[in-house]
Amino acid sequence: MESRIGDLLLTAEECNEKMAIAEAEKASEDARRWAAAEAEKKALLDRLIKPSGVSDEERMKRAAAIINRAVSSGLQEVQVGRFPNTLCTDRGRAINQQEPGWETTLTGLPKELFEFWKTYLKPKGYRIKFQIVDWPNGMPGDIGVTLNWGKKER
Repeated sequence: MESRIGDLLLTAEECNEKMAIAEAEKASEDARRWAAAEAEKKALLDRLIKPSGVSDEERMKRAAAIINRAVSSGLQEVQVGRFPNTLCTDRGRAINQQEPGWETTLTGLPKELFEFWKTYLKPKGYRIKFQIVDWPNGMPGDIGVTLNWGKKER
């Protein structure tokens, strides 16, 4: 009878082994999630660095829809994009410092967006702003792109 009572409870060593297995499984799952997130980031960067293949006409239709929706909501600006700082040749340093010529550091889709704005939207009075929008571990992170059509601040 006494041996049955003792069988109800794991030994301390068995408890430690069970905990070690659970911790190893959790670490393995965390590693799988991290690898999947890294693969997703790489795929996004691969898409953003290549030409989009979107025509200026299609891009204008998208811009008009975004702007009209924002205006209908009473807004004077709208964030039209966000991208990793690795799409800048200097990882966003010139944008962060607001240096003249910062736009020359853009690559891929962000460069396309800037060129589209410069060619079609700037002549119509729209302003564009590229700025660091997050600071992971105190370092510049993603860059946001905002389109503005409100009155200029003085």
